[in-house]
Amino acid sequence: MSTDVSGTRSTGAAPAERVDFGRRVLVLRRRGVAMRLEWRTVVVCAALAIAVACIAVLALMTGSLRLSPGDVLAALAGGRTGLVRDIVVEWRLPRVAAALVFGAALGVSGALLQSLLRNPLADPGIIGFTQGSYTGALIVILIVNGTYWQLVGGALIGGLASAVVVYLLAHRRGVQGFRLIIVGIGVSAMLDSLNTWLILKAELDRAIAAAAWGAGSLNGVTWAQVAFGGAGIAVLLVLAGVLSRPMQQMELGDDAAASQGVRVASARLGLIVVAVALTATVTAASGPIVFISLVAPQIARRLARTARAGLAPAALVGALLCLAADFIAQHLAPTPLPVGIITVMLGGGYLGWLLLIEARRRL
Repeated sequence: MSTDVSGTRSTGAAPAERVDFGRRVLVLRRRGVAMRLEWRTVVVCAALAIAVACIAVLALMTGSLRLSPGDVLAALAGGRTGLVRDIVVEWRLPRVAAALVFGAALGVSGALLQSLLRNPLADPGIIGFTQGSYTGALIVILIVNGTYWQLVGGALIGGLASAVVVYLLAHRRGVQGFRLIIVGIGVSAMLDSLNTWLILKAELDRAIAAAAWGAGSLNGVTWAQVAFGGAGIAVLLVLAGVLSRPMQQMELGDDAAASQGVRVASARLGLIVVAVALTATVTAASGPIVFISLVAPQIARRLARTARAGLAPAALVGALLCLAADFIAQHLAPTPLPVGIITVMLGGGYLGWLLLIEARRRL
């Protein structure tokens, strides 16, 4: 039972609309569980989902053999057999699904870190987590010559190890966002040097393969990789949703969050582990696709006009950016490129603009 701003009382499971701080809010209640949704965020998520669906269909249509939207939809619904079905379901759909899942994971990873550290520059690629995952995967590729599952394990171990190092070096009477970012930039530079050294010392064929994989590419992604990565990412997204409430309370400050019963240290550690695991899972499957986790939360925040980036808008923006970047890499460039090259070009320009805005604010 609750009272809205007009003074009326609402009971039961029926949705109640109210206005909080000038924003229209829809409150859903059922069996003692309440969910608060801002109308603008709902509309933005719906628009993003439509845009993602349109680009996905366009990607499934476009290639050496162009298909109509009807052919694509029929193949997805099981109404086509033979060559059309093989092209859509077996050849193009795994790549599209990987772009959607991996982009969403990177968007959520960036939203978690930026909310936790309260800094728009907080990004797994900037503070060394992506480079740690890349280092672990490189060791498996170049030294162990392991299987795909060993590659996944190496990326996870490398990402978590780099997170532990950054966390310990930045910890002094607690962890402050700016200090962690500065330490992370230093660790990231060291790991970049280590990764370059590993490639230069490797045998030529392995070095070429590792360098191509390190550009971040969705070429050759199979349904098995999408299924494994998607299952792991789904579990991590559920954990991120569970941790989103203490994360919101921690945005008010550690003392305020602790006064509301939040175990700040354990919640912060859990958020970092989930963010690193999301990044490492994507890196293991496709290589380091950088800058999506930096850009997606900020675009989502500006579209929804909120003080923080919600996980759902960030996930949808991440999926949209990754899918669009891969489409550009495949079809609009003179020759097919790894998706990571396109995200670096777009994300690098955004990073420069963001640094300029932050510098002007401090003047």
